[in-house]
Amino acid sequence: MNRTRVLILFGGRSAEHEVSVVSARSVCAAIDRERYEVVLAGITREGRWFLDDGDERLLRNSTVSGADGPEVRLAGQGNQLAVEDGTLMPGTAFDVVFPLLHGPYGEDGTIQGLLELADVAYVGAGVAASAAGMDKALARAVFQAAGLGQTDYRVVRRSEWRSTPAAVLNALEQTFDYPLFVKPVNLGSSIGITKAHAAGQLRTGLDLAAEFDCKIMVEASVEGARELECAVLGNEDPTASGVGEIIPGAEFYDYNTKYIDDRSELRIPAELDEAVTEEIREMAVRAFRAIDCRGLARVDFLLRPGGEVLLNEINTMPGFTPISMYPKLWQVAGLSYADLIDRLIKLGIEQRSDRCDLKTTPD
Repeated sequence: MNRTRVLILFGGRSAEHEVSVVSARSVCAAIDRERYEVVLAGITREGRWFLDDGDERLLRNSTVSGADGPEVRLAGQGNQLAVEDGTLMPGTAFDVVFPLLHGPYGEDGTIQGLLELADVAYVGAGVAASAAGMDKALARAVFQAAGLGQTDYRVVRRSEWRSTPAAVLNALEQTFDYPLFVKPVNLGSSIGITKAHAAGQLRTGLDLAAEFDCKIMVEASVEGARELECAVLGNEDPTASGVGEIIPGAEFYDYNTKYIDDRSELRIPAELDEAVTEEIREMAVRAFRAIDCRGLARVDFLLRPGGEVLLNEINTMPGFTPISMYPKLWQVAGLSYADLIDRLIKLGIEQRSDRCDLKTTPD
């Protein structure tokens, strides 16, 4: 049987670089090697692509280094890698790309645009959905138009904060009561997020978020809310998983509690009334369709103490680490890690087939 060749891209220029490496390591360990042959290419923090020599050396460290393989790029004809002068690299032909890249320059439509131009099949959301899903401000505008309930928020431009900090602070304090969440608009994994209880923490949070993005989101905290997540899988006919709950091991589910320590707890399924579970599943599919997503997404919710469900955000390339909620939700639903990877690859190939059916001439 001819195996499908999968190019796994990981690392990248995002602050979520290390998370991407762990996701790639997990997928490589779980993928069915009888069905798939893996080609690995790591992307450094500077954006340089390096080919793994076949022993998964690029996955051994927490970051991608150019010392462990030849530098490559996508070949002109698409489904192969080449060196800088355009010479094709033997053994690098592939059928589909699995871009296990989290955050900017990977999950935001940039790599998807490159692959679309090269006419390459790839796993996950397309250009527009990836861009909207990454940009929390754009996503919220789309979700508002779709009638999905959300928390109150305001977007602050970095230039606005740095030029008129007093006016920004005054406007925020006139609009919201503390506590507030401050986060970069275009980043995930809870990097750069602050929970501010007073003006001093708000200033610190705005400064921190401004280090990561030109747009900053300030959100009203929903005190006492439960943090719930739902996985979505599919293209034209997406399906929602059950609902999982995060019990944070800190004041909120930050980067350390997600990836560093074991203080947080994932409860799958979440202990909810059936009606609430179904409401969350239905809202997850609506959010997925609202941004025209494909392949996969994890949709995050807040449940107020009074029972109101609020959409928090959507992640179009959620973490695939051993402790990540997305694969765990599907495992509980009866879809193993290996079968989930298989399904995602097939959905990526299906999506390219749908694109190939489109006319490119007016006649």
